[in-house]
Amino acid sequence: MDTKAFKRSLQQSENYYRKGFGHEEEVNETMNSVYQSSLIQEIRGNNYTLSRGDITIRLAEAFGFCWGVERAIAIALEARTHFPTERIWVTNEIIHNPGVNQDLKNLQVEFIPVNNGEKDFSVVDSGNVVILPAFGATVQEMELLNNKGCKIVDTTCPWVSKVWNTVEKHKKREYTSIIHGKYKHEETIATSSFAGKYLIVLNVQEAEYVAQYILEGGDKTEFMAKFAKACSAGFDPDRDLERVGIANQTTMLKSETEEIGKLFERTMLKKFGPTELTEHFQTFNTICDATQERQDAMFNLVGEPLDLMLVIGGFNSSNTSHLQEIAEHRGIPSYWIDGPGRILPGNRIEYKTLHGEIEVKENWLPDGKIIVGITSGASTPDKSVEEAIAKILEQKTAPALV
Repeated sequence: MDTKAFKRSLQQSENYYRKGFGHEEEVNETMNSVYQSSLIQEIRGNNYTLSRGDITIRLAEAFGFCWGVERAIAIALEARTHFPTERIWVTNEIIHNPGVNQDLKNLQVEFIPVNNGEKDFSVVDSGNVVILPAFGATVQEMELLNNKGCKIVDTTCPWVSKVWNTVEKHKKREYTSIIHGKYKHEETIATSSFAGKYLIVLNVQEAEYVAQYILEGGDKTEFMAKFAKACSAGFDPDRDLERVGIANQTTMLKSETEEIGKLFERTMLKKFGPTELTEHFQTFNTICDATQERQDAMFNLVGEPLDLMLVIGGFNSSNTSHLQEIAEHRGIPSYWIDGPGRILPGNRIEYKTLHGEIEVKENWLPDGKIIVGITSGASTPDKSVEEAIAKILEQKTAPALV
């Protein structure tokens, strides 16, 4: 399938929408009232610091909703206003935030059901409105919906689309796309659907394994077992690693994506020499600005004196997981919650560890004077951060928020 030609054809269809519908003023009022916070704006204006009694809150200097997330939510809300009576679906969660997704459900926006790990598009009828989320959708899903005669509202983040353009360039020149990402993540699934040959590596360790195979060969059966769910159909490491290009899931750790890119550049340089490098290696900068800004701000925050760290974001949010990873690697007691409801009465908190377990910590806020760092993922509204701060202050018996 010529994915580039299909996408161009789809974008010219009268049933395809990628911009708003003229209801910006109404939607902005909703966004501001439901998701924004005057307290957070006040803290931003006070050098990202709030002190009450024995507690000092230090916010990261970049956190919360990114432009792509705000855009996706706004377009989805506009679609509901513009199509007041039509049945509306979303192919995945619009973003990785349980509260925002529930808000859409409350507006009778439905989510494509998943049965035995497969999406069931049989529920969608011709004329239904289908929203593609911020992570995007696979080209096969777009084709199916287009063939059904659906109205397609595309909220895919432009940064994700940029990665798709990159793997299209790889495919055109018959490079294998090495994608730094999580093979089960919606964004990486979508990106790989636009690629030709591809291999998905989760981290530097997996990339080093692949690099060693490129230079020295190895056990092909072992290689294919390791990447069985993370490569294109018919992938052959002895044939398909001669020419590689680098792409990434936009929410991965920036420093790791850069390290992987440099690793493969060195690998191909060593194998083919400087004069042949460009024939065997391509790289483009596909790291999302918002992801980079939030990670940089987190590195700055954990460099300050902190007694503990609170990270707020959906438990299936990749960009949030990497913020938590930064704190844990610094050895700071860090608690990842998906919403303020995880802060429980009696100075307890229910949180997710980086390894995936849900645990409850008793007396998580120490006695005496403490400094608490707070950040949130790109899918977390400021209102959730405000509510978490209010619960922390309440547990430390600080004066109530006015």
